[in-house]
Amino acid sequence: MDWIELLRAAVAAVLAFVAWPVLVYFLLINTSYLAMIVLATVDFVSHRQRVPFAGREELMRSRTMPGISVVTAMHNEEMGIRVAVESFLSLQHPHHEVIVVDDGSTDNGFEVLRKAFDLVPVTRRMPQDVAVLEAPTSIHMPRDGRTRLTVVRKANSGRSDSVNAGVNLAREDLVLFVDSDSILDPGALLAVARPFIEDPITTVAAGGVIRAANGCRVKGGRVLDVRMPGRPLADIQVLEYLRAFHLGRAGWSRINALLLISGAFGVFRRDALISVGGFDTSSIGEDFELVMRLHKTFRQQGKPYRVTFLTEPICWTEVPDTAAVLRRQRSRWHRGLWETLWAYRDMLFNPRYGRLGLVAVPYYWVFELIAPLLELLGLALIILGFALGLVSWQYFLLFMFVAYAYAIIVTLAAVTVEELSYHKYPRWRDLGITLIAAVLENAGYRQLTAWWRLEGWFAALTGRQQKWGTMTRLGFTEVDS
Repeated sequence: MDWIELLRAAVAAVLAFVAWPVLVYFLLINTSYLAMIVLATVDFVSHRQRVPFAGREELMRSRTMPGISVVTAMHNEEMGIRVAVESFLSLQHPHHEVIVVDDGSTDNGFEVLRKAFDLVPVTRRMPQDVAVLEAPTSIHMPRDGRTRLTVVRKANSGRSDSVNAGVNLAREDLVLFVDSDSILDPGALLAVARPFIEDPITTVAAGGVIRAANGCRVKGGRVLDVRMPGRPLADIQVLEYLRAFHLGRAGWSRINALLLISGAFGVFRRDALISVGGFDTSSIGEDFELVMRLHKTFRQQGKPYRVTFLTEPICWTEVPDTAAVLRRQRSRWHRGLWETLWAYRDMLFNPRYGRLGLVAVPYYWVFELIAPLLELLGLALIILGFALGLVSWQYFLLFMFVAYAYAIIVTLAAVTVEELSYHKYPRWRDLGITLIAAVLENAGYRQLTAWWRLEGWFAALTGRQQKWGTMTRLGFTEVDS
């Protein structure tokens, strides 16, 4: 048939130019992940050597320990906000406060807090260090005058604006952002404060590990027993988070080129936050944009600074358990990635920004932003070429190994490093689930999320309005004993 011959001719012409570049691309992206694992392993070894001398008790008594303001925004979190606030207040730290900003909730979340902590309205001057869209309508504190809790009520204006309001009310030198539905390890504040003690002059921000809590056993806002979820969609995300946080960001931090600190758990010097104006309320990827702005501002001012990452697992969150919720999340993440990279495109290959401009930013453009487009086009082209007899079986097998078998090996290497470092999954069943998830990630899941990421990118390019949607959660697995 003529149309088949035309198709064969078109595919052959394209393959003549892209067959080997596509193979090299997959080889480079997987090798870059492996390189990050090597860099992260150095940090893990260093961490294990420091653990016996961590001096946690000494830190609790230290007069040099900076105070921390734990800021969290809540919107319709009635079911879990009391436990979350209790857990934040009970974190190990000699001098920390908790600030909860009620972002126009329509449920009884505030009433839950009012009754649990005997909150009363107080008159307190609201600093304007960071501009906000909606000013607080009321401020409440516990009647006992001892519990370091502040609850702010305001009209709904989004998480970023609510967090900015919390920054204005923060009274400590460090500000830690955490989602109100997350769980922190008891020593999380001591861990995140350490870089600021060791290098108080140049350290301006630190990111922490976020792990998926799906399937874990929880009691009173504490993770008691770490388990794999046992549901394929969540199991694969456990591996994604492990690879992204434990290894990817640890590797970038090792070469002092960390571009992203998750808004779900990050700590910043308050003066640095104020100097750059806090979160950009118009940004979809507000956490990425904030760190990029910090880098650009300090570089332009010629000030020494450091953005670092902590390899201790300290924050737990629930990952999406349905395809619909995961689709919205990945689409939004990729849209935020594009909008931020485009906003800071002047940093691309700019020697003024050192390894950030010459290595990190180009990497994000080539291996993060463009990756889903090249992956789907490359895969479709190779499969079509193989079906039309234009691709040899030797090349096809080589492609599948470089693109997917190599990716499975990288993921298993990441799991091995993490397990040797922290041994979070002691049951053989969990390790078996991990092996299965590593295969399933590359057999459908990876391609599906690539398509969703392209949807977010396309929506941004065509100017479609971002719709957040409802991020439905099942809740943590609470145990009685």
